[in-house]
Amino acid sequence: MSDEFSALQLILNGDAALFAIVRLSLAVSLSAVVLAAVIGMPLGALLGLSRFRGRSLMVVLLNSLMGLPPVVVGLAVYLLLSRSGPLGAFGILFTPTAMVIAQTILIVPIIAAPTRQTVEDLWVEYRDELTAMDVGPAGRMATLLWDARFSLVTALLAGFGRAAAEVGAVMIVGGNIDGFTRTMTTAVALETSKGNLPLALGLGLILVTIVIAINAAAWGTRTWSERQVG
Repeated sequence: MSDEFSALQLILNGDAALFAIVRLSLAVSLSAVVLAAVIGMPLGALLGLSRFRGRSLMVVLLNSLMGLPPVVVGLAVYLLLSRSGPLGAFGILFTPTAMVIAQTILIVPIIAAPTRQTVEDLWVEYRDELTAMDVGPAGRMATLLWDARFSLVTALLAGFGRAAAEVGAVMIVGGNIDGFTRTMTTAVALETSKGNLPLALGLGLILVTIVIAINAAAWGTRTWSERQVG
């Protein structure tokens, strides 16, 4: 029980190293969710409202990308940002920016796929009204996204949960540099291998608490929105 007690002490005493890792993890994950939402929601809505040749293939591809292996994403981003890569001149490999890029790529499909399905279902329901009001494509997209906002919050929370729990991609592109790119997941893996169980357990406890809170928020949001609709 000594390791568990030491882990609780680190949390309760506000250990600077522990909470610096937590702050960086939250900053990276939240930034990735914002970027993924900016990309994924319009993309999902566009697929939900459009009909064109090859659309079914794109929908299947988008759904498949929800299970994209993180290490593959990490490797692809690494190759893009390395010195010999096309974006190597920016010098952002092994920085939090590179970690945000990798996480954004991972969670765009997680947000876009449910957005596409939700908007497509709402379009079936509101097609006649929006057509009669002569609402243009952009207006349709904005209207349906707003109407689906409570359902889309759940998708955002799911994306954040995936980002917060990610280890493979951020390890590859971030380098797990102490005080600079070390997140909760990469720190847990490293500290466990070093035998520093109190810090690993403390970070693990905080991570589990965040994941539980995210799932509780997702469930609560869905329940509340269903009650609002009636």
